[in-house]
Amino acid sequence: MHVRHSSDGSAVIRFRAAGGLLLLVHLLFVCWLTLRPLDVPWMTAANFQPFAGIRADLALGPAEAVRHIGEGLLLLAPLGILLPMAGGRLLVSPWASLARTVAAGALTSMAIELGQTGVPGQVVDVDSLLLNTAGVALAHLLVVPLSRSRLRRGNRAGAGDLARIGALSSRGEAPQGSTPTISRVGIAP
Repeated sequence: MHVRHSSDGSAVIRFRAAGGLLLLVHLLFVCWLTLRPLDVPWMTAANFQPFAGIRADLALGPAEAVRHIGEGLLLLAPLGILLPMAGGRLLVSPWASLARTVAAGALTSMAIELGQTGVPGQVVDVDSLLLNTAGVALAHLLVVPLSRSRLRRGNRAGAGDLARIGALSSRGEAPQGSTPTISRVGIAP
């Protein structure tokens, strides 16, 4: 349900526009980082076995493992926050929001991995897909539910009346009210 959460709706529009702009900037940065050709003297083979790359990173020692795994988790983690922000929904199921966001993050990561197949110096790694998706999920779980609850609490104190809208939607009525009927119009023969 999309609800304008201020009297004029401009705050919601600005919030969604900022989320959309930040999302676009982040995706452009990720594309530049992951899809640019690299001039390297040698390349590792593509990794299609889940967790093989993570095990290899752990074998390199704790510092290298944290760096490699952290890079994988952090690359697309902002999507976990920016996608719901660009959507601008305040009254939404936390599980549905998490599922949509994680699915979009996984599809974005898959598109990047597929795009890397044609880029010189870039290698496909299934562990990158797993880590990127986990990063999106973690960022969403750590930030979005708390932020939404704070925004809902702040909205009750000020701009709009979400309690009234929530009561109407729980009774099955639209926020606009019931549909008007005209009682004097007869049925045609």
